[in-house]
Order: sequence, then structure tokens, then C-alpha cells
Amino acid sequence: QVQLVESGGGLVQPGGSLRLSCVASGFHLDSYVIGWFRQAPGKEREGISCISYSDGSTYYRDSVKGRFTISRANALNTVYLQMNSLRPDDSAVYYCAAEYQGAVKPMCVHATDLDYWGQGTLVTVSS
Repeated sequence: QVQLVESGGGLVQPGGSLRLSCVASGFHLDSYVIGWFRQAPGKEREGISCISYSDGSTYYRDSVKGRFTISRANALNTVYLQMNSLRPDDSAVYYCAAEYQGAVKPMCVHATDLDYWGQGTLVTVSS
């Protein structure tokens, strides 16, 4: 069965950190651009960060630059999102998605016709 499964979400205080994981099964991530997206209640989904399958290039949304880091471990079929200095406005359901041999920035900015999506993991930043 082909799927992406996110984990690592939870409740954290402002200024805290979380590491999200996105594990693929049924296919190999090494030919896919992987992206992290989030959607807060009442808001549109937005692309947070994406990472290339080929050269390791990355894209970050301005609001998370310097705080979030995306990385991938192809041998583990896993992509991570390290989130530091979390703020209440980072609260959302976070999803990972995969696009076969896509382009990094377009994937994050447009998020159209992606091949696979995970079910999401909830991140709540609150004191």
C-alpha cells in the first residue's frame, strides 16, 4: 500500500521545538520532491518547505526561514521537518506530500497535482 505517514506533532509551548517525520511506504522517496504543508482552521493550506530529490536544494516559506529545517534520509525513506522557536501562529495540521521528479519551489508555492499526501499531524503551540 502506497502511503505517507506523518508523526511528531503535539502540544508545545511558544519558543519550543518539535521534529516532524514523514515516512513513505510502498514506494521509494529518492525520486520524489517532498514538501511539508500546513493548514490552520479557517485558513488556506500553505507550503512550508520542500526538498529536492536530486541535489538537496530546499525552499522555505519566509515566515519559517531560520526556524525550520527540512532534511531527508533516503535510506530510511523518511523526510524530517525540524521546527524551532515555535510560535502560536505555527499551530496547524502539518502534511507531507510527494511529487515525482518535481521542482522544489513550484511544488511548495502551487501544490498542484501532487502524487501522494499524508493524513497530517497536529501541531499546537500554546502556553
